[in-house]
Amino acid sequence: MSGRKDFLNQQAPENYVAGLGRGATGFTTRSDLGPAREGPSEEQIKEALAKRAQQLGAAPPTAYGAVTKKPDEEDDDDDRFQDDEVGLFANGQYDRDDDEADRIYQEIDEKMDRRRKQRRLVLPFPFPSTHISVRPDCLSNFLILAGQITDLNPFDTFREERERKEREEYERNNPKIQQQFADLKRSLSTVTDDEWANIPEVGDLTGKNRRARQTLRQRFYAVPDSVIAGARDSTQFETSIQDDEMQSNAPSSDNADGTMTNFADIGAARNRVLQSRLDQQAQGSGTDSVIGSATNIDPKGYLTSLTKSEVKAGELPVGDVERVRGLLSSTTKTNPKHAPGWIAAARLEQVAGKIVAARKKIAQGCENCPYSEDAWLENINLNENHNAKIIAAQAIQKNPRSTKLWTEAMKLETTLNAKKRVLRQALEHIPQSVALWKEAVNLEENPADARLMLAKATEIIPLSVELWLALAHIETPENAQKVLNRARKAIPTSHEIWIAAARLQEQMGQANKINVMKRAVQSLARESAMLKREEWIAEAEKCEAEGAVLTCGSIIRETLGYGLDEDDDRKEVFMDDAKASVGRGRYETARAIYAYALRIFPTSKSLWLAAVDLERNHGTKEALEQLLEKAVEACPQSEVLWMQLAKEKWQAGEIDNARRVLGKAFNQNPDNEDIWLAAVKLEADNGETDQARKLLETARSQAGTDRVWIKSVAFERRLGDVDAALDLVNQGLQIYPSASKLWMQKGQIYESLNQFPKAREAYNTGTRACPKSVPLWLLASRLEEKAGIVVKARSILDRARLAVPKNAELWTESVRIERRANNLSQAKVLMAQGLQEVSNSGLLWSESIMHLEPRTQRKPRSLEAIRKVENDSVLFVTVARIFWAERRLEKAASWFEKAILADADRGDTWAWYYKFLLQHGTEEKKEDVINKCVVSEPKHGEVWQSVAKDPKNVKMGTEDVLKVVVKLVD
Repeated sequence: MSGRKDFLNQQAPENYVAGLGRGATGFTTRSDLGPAREGPSEEQIKEALAKRAQQLGAAPPTAYGAVTKKPDEEDDDDDRFQDDEVGLFANGQYDRDDDEADRIYQEIDEKMDRRRKQRRLVLPFPFPSTHISVRPDCLSNFLILAGQITDLNPFDTFREERERKEREEYERNNPKIQQQFADLKRSLSTVTDDEWANIPEVGDLTGKNRRARQTLRQRFYAVPDSVIAGARDSTQFETSIQDDEMQSNAPSSDNADGTMTNFADIGAARNRVLQSRLDQQAQGSGTDSVIGSATNIDPKGYLTSLTKSEVKAGELPVGDVERVRGLLSSTTKTNPKHAPGWIAAARLEQVAGKIVAARKKIAQGCENCPYSEDAWLENINLNENHNAKIIAAQAIQKNPRSTKLWTEAMKLETTLNAKKRVLRQALEHIPQSVALWKEAVNLEENPADARLMLAKATEIIPLSVELWLALAHIETPENAQKVLNRARKAIPTSHEIWIAAARLQEQMGQANKINVMKRAVQSLARESAMLKREEWIAEAEKCEAEGAVLTCGSIIRETLGYGLDEDDDRKEVFMDDAKASVGRGRYETARAIYAYALRIFPTSKSLWLAAVDLERNHGTKEALEQLLEKAVEACPQSEVLWMQLAKEKWQAGEIDNARRVLGKAFNQNPDNEDIWLAAVKLEADNGETDQARKLLETARSQAGTDRVWIKSVAFERRLGDVDAALDLVNQGLQIYPSASKLWMQKGQIYESLNQFPKAREAYNTGTRACPKSVPLWLLASRLEEKAGIVVKARSILDRARLAVPKNAELWTESVRIERRANNLSQAKVLMAQGLQEVSNSGLLWSESIMHLEPRTQRKPRSLEAIRKVENDSVLFVTVARIFWAERRLEKAASWFEKAILADADRGDTWAWYYKFLLQHGTEEKKEDVINKCVVSEPKHGEVWQSVAKDPKNVKMGTEDVLKVVVKLVD
């Protein structure tokens, strides 16, 4: 091995500066603008060069160390303009020639600096901005002046000095990271090896945390065996069924960790979610008048839900209470004069169950906010009766004119005399308070004392309508008139006083003699205090609710047309007002509105029909007949009104009067098919078949429409005369070959006679003549299916779907044919195609949900259907049946009612609802459904039409048809 020492242990060469030869200057960081570590400073370089010159026996270099610059001169050379020559040639030989060269260059630089500074001279005083002209003879003086100016203090006149000061100021305000830690770096030279070893890691700057962690690691606790066993079994999965789990349904501790899934709970939760979604979708898809829209909010229900959401003191999270307590404490400290902050803090303590702390908080609030009646009221409510009285007295001393405080103080008293005494003191302080006078009057047991009290109150507060009305209410009718007259003079702009006067006249039986509301409208119009139409209607409804029916009608009669011109569509406005009143249950107001509207539009058929509908649903039989008689007199050309009047007479058992009404209708509307058919129905229902047949013959000759021929064929089928029916249907088809119902009747007649070929021919000819008739296509398909030719039935429906595209009934029938043929796969394919083509059909969705979906998928499919179909009664019935099957009876009943409200003309819906009530309803509910069904007179429905239009069931009423359909629906 070489005898040379290790490199690191060798002595460094003389004048060695580490890194200086390669120009190492450190690196730049993001937070430091400039180098984070610089090379050797200028002083270090001077010291190294002087030491080298001394060793070489030469004079020190004057360019760097011998010559000292003047204090008023600053080297203009910045670090930015220096080369790296100092570092590059620091190790070279330096002799006298080099020193002389450096001194010459230094002198040249200094001279050039002086010249440059003279050129960049800044005068100590400013010249004017205007142009100065200098004469030649004064130029020498100006130069002398310039020479003198150079003798000024250069620290104030030279730009270099100003720039130096600015640079020093910037560096002083924005020191570099190196400069900030320079003293710390110098002190690192005194750090020993042990201190270096004990320096903590970067993530732990304090030794305390490290010692605490070491202490925690040394603590040991005894773990129970159950924890060890549970940890051992937590990752194990059971792959076999135990006998005890099969026998018992109770949950055990073995499946507490979740490895054993409880499918029953999962299914129940899933059902609850789907049920809530169904309810939301139903509310979003229904009409506003029925089940509300998604944007409507029930204020009562909203407040009820808020009440239910309140939690008890023990259920409050402690962390939440502490956080809110801190916030409220900060609020009361920063703004102690803010009463709501103190009230909130007290209520927080009350909710948290700390009533003593709540009382202290609100007491502090009353001290800081002595003029806040809310703070005092809260303080009174938080204390018991005795302390509350003391607090109320203190509050009244601070706020003697607070009505609420006086009222609260009165309520704290237990005896009647004490209450009266408090109120009398209150009235001494606040004689203009209406609320205090009302409380004082309510405490009087003697009507005479109350009358005197109110008389005094009206003298002190003559502009209070409530006090005048209260005084008139307890007076006799004669004195009440005088009181109301004085009130009317005191307050001429009050409509309440005029309405009270009208109600007084109604009470006295003089409503028809004196028209008070007419005078009221004139007086209020003079005073410019007339209400709007909507406000007058609200006042009329209020009178109706309180039993003043005549006053209600008088208000409507005098104010309904106020502010409306002839060009404002008054008829539509009146009908809307009446419908709104009916929706609010104010039928007398609606009746008065219709009466006023019919006075202006006596020949309006729509108004008469609306009024008749109101009387039929909410009136009496006598009122309905009287209104219909007036209606036919005003609109003699309206066959609907004539037939309704005849029907009312017929249902009342007045057959002769019904015939007389129809006779008058014939005179006013000759050759009207509706009246002819009504007369035929009347005679047929009463057993006068010959008279009915004659009427039909006359109708075919005078008003020969396809409808008359159809009714004639139906009449003969009803009587069982098949030959006559065939003869009539053939005659009718010769006249009306495009009447689809005649073709259907012909095919049905042959089908009833089991003559399938002739029926098939009739249906085929009918489909060619009426390719858009869906019932005709359905009859043709069902005939082939009945005959056992399913292939031909399927082809007929295919042609039908081409002739009538996007028809839900045809798609449903196609699916049913496949389902009845036990071809469920093809049925599902057809259903998918049908839902793609007619996605908004409740009939298709119902067929898919009830017959093509498994029981577990019915609710999700129902939710999807409700989203795509809006307000469909068939779909609502399907959802109700799903809830019925799950024994959710209340939900099922609500969905049945929604279906009826969506479409009351569909008889199948009534049948399903009545079938449900037969199992789970009361007798009153069953009777109510039957009555409503009879009033609605449903005409449509798959099963309903098949029963109602069967010739065998012609004599059945609506109730009988309903009970038959209940047995057939499935």
